[in-house]
Amino acid sequence: MRAFTQHKGIVAPMDRSNVDTDMIIPKQFLKSIKRTGFGPNLFDELRYLDEGKPDQDCSQRPLNPDFVLNQPRYQRASVLLARRNFGCGSSREHAPWALEDFGFRVIIAPSFADIFYNNCFKNGLLPIVLDEEIVDRLFQETYDNEGYELAVDLAARTVTTPFGECFPFEVDDFRRHCLLNGLDDIGVTLEDADLIRAYEEKRRQTAPWLFAGGH
Repeated sequence: MRAFTQHKGIVAPMDRSNVDTDMIIPKQFLKSIKRTGFGPNLFDELRYLDEGKPDQDCSQRPLNPDFVLNQPRYQRASVLLARRNFGCGSSREHAPWALEDFGFRVIIAPSFADIFYNNCFKNGLLPIVLDEEIVDRLFQETYDNEGYELAVDLAARTVTTPFGECFPFEVDDFRRHCLLNGLDDIGVTLEDADLIRAYEEKRRQTAPWLFAGGH
């Protein structure tokens, strides 16, 4: 998992509430348990004018010119600004996979669905909760300023606008530690690899019958 320390990127506004995981990555594309390859189908029903099918070449599909991610000013966006209850619906982990694969590193919203929120941290995405009033202001500044960027500092727990305004956000220490060090669940376990090996060796000595025939 990629570590997250600081990030500065163009903001794309997803100006709708209750965006569910099926809207983020529709069910027909959940064909793989690999974490890559889902970016082309992110927000598929909004992004394209036809009905997407698995294994279809997205480069040949007609784009919806009204959808925010198809507009030239947001082409290099890596910060997604969203509304309340982002990531609701099913618990599919493919949703953060698709967002990360597309190029997003940060999602800012007034609230997130719990399972989606937790899955983001396990996949190198930083979900940030800010007050709705602040999110409203960020939406307006994004619309008013082409190329609008936000700077996010996970160590300091701050979001800073191009105008120097700084907003603190909360994230618990364990999740912060994992993101700063690029640790998913397996990585966290491997931090104690020496202790695990020592325990296994001790068990081999005290209960060798458990390891009969093993290597």
